[in-house]
Amino acid sequence: MIHISDSAAQQIQGLLKQEGKDKSFLRVQVRPGGCSGLSYKMEFQDEQKEGDHIFEDKDVKIAVDAKSYMYIAGMTLDYSGGLNGTGFSFTNPNAAKTCGCGSSFAV
Repeated sequence: MIHISDSAAQQIQGLLKQEGKDKSFLRVQVRPGGCSGLSYKMEFQDEQKEGDHIFEDKDVKIAVDAKSYMYIAGMTLDYSGGLNGTGFSFTNPNAAKTCGCGSSFAV
């Protein structure tokens, strides 16, 4: 399961509405790269792929491919805005270490 905080859900729903993508969902992926070895990628998509894990939390639909899921199962996606806000952040129980910016991790 992938969890979404209330603030992340509001931000995602607002972005979907702003971009006119009411029927789209959020795809979360793990890619090689970043300072710690693996990085997160998020994008809106309209089509599911075979083998996707599909979740819905706080009225936000999330798709994760099978390979990425093994790295982020149980993760929580959060959002912090404002002057000192960081944008989206990931709390990943599978990460052994993360970089200072929080956008990459290692297992």
